[in-house]
Amino acid sequence: MSYGCVTPPDNFPSVPEISFEDMRFVNTAGSDSLIVSIRFKDAEGDLGLNPTDIDPPFQPVTFRRNQAGSLINYSNRPPEAPIFNPIDWVINPIVNNVVVRDTIWVDQNPNHNNIFVRFFIKRNGVFSEFRWEDPPFFTTFNGRFPRLFNSSDGQPVEGVLEYAMLSFGWQSIFRNDTIRIDVQIQDRALNKSNVASSPEVTLNQISRR
Repeated sequence: MSYGCVTPPDNFPSVPEISFEDMRFVNTAGSDSLIVSIRFKDAEGDLGLNPTDIDPPFQPVTFRRNQAGSLINYSNRPPEAPIFNPIDWVINPIVNNVVVRDTIWVDQNPNHNNIFVRFFIKRNGVFSEFRWEDPPFFTTFNGRFPRLFNSSDGQPVEGVLEYAMLSFGWQSIFRNDTIRIDVQIQDRALNKSNVASSPEVTLNQISRR
């Protein structure tokens, strides 16, 4: 990730603004990387989250509870509860500083992340969303980039952010498909940027070694 400080003009945005810069696919012997680069600017510079930023509103999950206020475990789940998957259930979570030795129903907290990525595949001339959260994958490529400044003093910032997504499955899933990626970021005040879209590409077109 690279960025640079600037003296903002009068119209420098308080809500982050981004634009698409580049996307490349790096094929290696290990996990393959799909790397997205976006240009950003923000008047306060309150961008990024560190691993220690897990207190509300940045906690990873919200624990579901029954009418009595108790946690809902998998063995006593209600009929409407989903089957086990790593998005809706967590194993042995820490709740109020205590490890709960069970599998507990949760809701993922979207504000735990600060960069959001959506994938689209073009079929018969029309793009449709490819949702990693759905079966059989039950995953997400939403994530975090670290704080640009550790001080609490706001300062304007602009630069280029690189975000790498690792997977063994890029080529097996997308093959020669035409894809598009939409990216959005969020500051610590929970202001969401505009959405920046990549060009329409295939993995072969952006492949680098």
